[in-house]
Amino acid sequence: MIVRSAWLAAASTAVLLSACATPASAPTEGAAAPTPVAEAPARPKPQYGTFGIDTAGMDTSVAPGSDFYRYVNGRWTDTTEIPADRSNLTSFAIIAENAAARTRAIIEDAARSDAPAGSEARKIGDFYQSFMDEAAIEAKGAAPLKPELDRVNAIRTRRDLSREIGATVRADVDALNATNFYTPNLFGLWVAEDLDDTSKYRPYLMQGGLGLPDREYYLGSSARFTELRGKYKTHVANMLRLAGYDQPEARAQRVLDLETKIARAHWTVDDTANVAKANTVWTRQDLARRAPGLDWNAFLDSAGLADQQRFGAWQDTAIAGIARLVGSEPIQAWRDYMAFHAVERGAPYLSKAFVDEHFAFNGQALSGTPQQRERWKRAVDNTNGALGEAVGKIYVQRHFSPEAKAKVQEMVRNILAAFGQRIDRVDWMTPATKAEARKKLANFRVAVGYPDKWRDYSALEVVRGDAYGNWYRGSLFEYRRNLAKLGAPVDRDEWFMTPQTVNALFAPSQNSIIFPAAILEPTFFDPNADPAVNYGAIGGVIGHEISHGFDDTGAQFDAQGNLRNWWTAQDMAQFKARTAKLAAQYSTYKPFPDLSLNGEQVLGENIADLAGLASAYDAYHLSLNGQPAPVIDGFNADQRIFMGWAQNYRTKYREAAFRRAVITGVHAPGMYRALTVRNLDPWYSAFQVQPGQDLYLAPEGRVRIW
Repeated sequence: MIVRSAWLAAASTAVLLSACATPASAPTEGAAAPTPVAEAPARPKPQYGTFGIDTAGMDTSVAPGSDFYRYVNGRWTDTTEIPADRSNLTSFAIIAENAAARTRAIIEDAARSDAPAGSEARKIGDFYQSFMDEAAIEAKGAAPLKPELDRVNAIRTRRDLSREIGATVRADVDALNATNFYTPNLFGLWVAEDLDDTSKYRPYLMQGGLGLPDREYYLGSSARFTELRGKYKTHVANMLRLAGYDQPEARAQRVLDLETKIARAHWTVDDTANVAKANTVWTRQDLARRAPGLDWNAFLDSAGLADQQRFGAWQDTAIAGIARLVGSEPIQAWRDYMAFHAVERGAPYLSKAFVDEHFAFNGQALSGTPQQRERWKRAVDNTNGALGEAVGKIYVQRHFSPEAKAKVQEMVRNILAAFGQRIDRVDWMTPATKAEARKKLANFRVAVGYPDKWRDYSALEVVRGDAYGNWYRGSLFEYRRNLAKLGAPVDRDEWFMTPQTVNALFAPSQNSIIFPAAILEPTFFDPNADPAVNYGAIGGVIGHEISHGFDDTGAQFDAQGNLRNWWTAQDMAQFKARTAKLAAQYSTYKPFPDLSLNGEQVLGENIADLAGLASAYDAYHLSLNGQPAPVIDGFNADQRIFMGWAQNYRTKYREAAFRRAVITGVHAPGMYRALTVRNLDPWYSAFQVQPGQDLYLAPEGRVRIW
């Protein structure tokens, strides 16, 4: 899933394959594409098929214009089983499994080495081996929880409660991703550029405190939500029982009742993604005045924020609502709540009983995953979470060649040029706004593969044999690393994900884009694949991230990354009308009889998909320098571009996970992202899509933004 921002990723009609393999007559909007006339020369064999597309995974009995996703991925969908330890399977996940296996080898090499104490290699190995040492973990039982539970049990006053809430605040990196706007801690905090002045940092407070994925899980009246709430209550009781608490059922009821009240205060996913609405600044005095109930002095002192005088209140009314509950709900309810969440956070690092109960609810009940992931995979994830750049430094040495980096950088240059030309051709925007857009595009910084400067882990203490303690110290290290930014110069070269992460990111306040090494693998990028496929696949992703700078959120940030309106009122009205049309289109997709996509919720990602794929298409034709594009195995270049895009989004879900993705996600599920093509004129001529086919849109019904 492509991360949206560092702020905040059918019927069938039988046709013959040969009927789709016609020469491309599909020009870019406003420019004619060269007509392919020659067969491609021989090239080294790519990982998939003969030119980068898994043609054996296609279902050519389906007309592209009836269901393009199934045309490209139908047989793959029919024959692929979701692994028992996953709630879904996507192209991203397949690449991530490969990256995990590579990372495992790196980590286990470190674990077997005789690296000196305190070195990064020693820390990597000790962290991993500590998690893998199940016998040592089992022997400790619930003992690692005792210090935190003792503090919780000692809470007697609102000041005590506020102090303990402050102690649990962490730098919730997941909260920066639009795929996860909640944190299990009562409040989350991240440190990032001040939206109004990106030359300095600002600490942002955000809503949190829910054990279920979203407020709708507490407030929704469907049978599915009612059943999940019952299972959650049982899970809370089971966790507290394992930790040695008496009357676990009564405590669980108090936890569920309290979290339901917290959920009522929460903002929705749509509201949380509304940057202009969320950009609320509170002073130190405003905290107590606007959000009474919490002892803010005790909270800030415990959170390491005592000297801060200015805060971003990302969901201001939610923060105020939660603070009121801190001041009004019974202390006993809060002790039960804090105890449960201490156990829940630590459960993956404790004995088998805790691990199994944690998975039974979070994996099986919430996501429908039948089987726990192998322990080594969890160990790799946790080691990456604590020491990701130390591992990544070795990963890129072994698995990311300078040649691959150079090819991707060339694609980036071509796609940036193509996007600039698209800005020039926009017919609904005034020259003044176009000039601002071009200025912003010229100020983009794109990083490929890995950071130029690696993170320093010398202050992170890793103790062999202390799995829980290593996780706890790792999360505290990351929190303190973020706090240390406050008052320091803004680091424009910071990476927000590791090189071995299969994802990509656009940071609007930095005008920066990151493409980690691990996503630059088939099906997204294969140096031996046909360039047209690569442009449709990773090129579409590159264009997607560039386009995030001009989606419904990114368009609010100027060339310096400041939240500033650079649009004329006339142009913004045009932009909103066009994006509303795209939101309405996606709201018509209905994965279940009782559940449709929320077009507004997934709008930003869909704008980026639409403009990104269009730019990648243009960039491929620019890359030909006027030469004809080859036909390969009967497929012309335009067909291969769009097939590369659709192959990116191979997706299979278990029902529970599918519903969760629709309710909480800001990305449309993959099968719907593939349908971006129906808004692009060249797709129609490439596949001879005709009126009457399910995906056909009349020219005036196709959404055109950038």
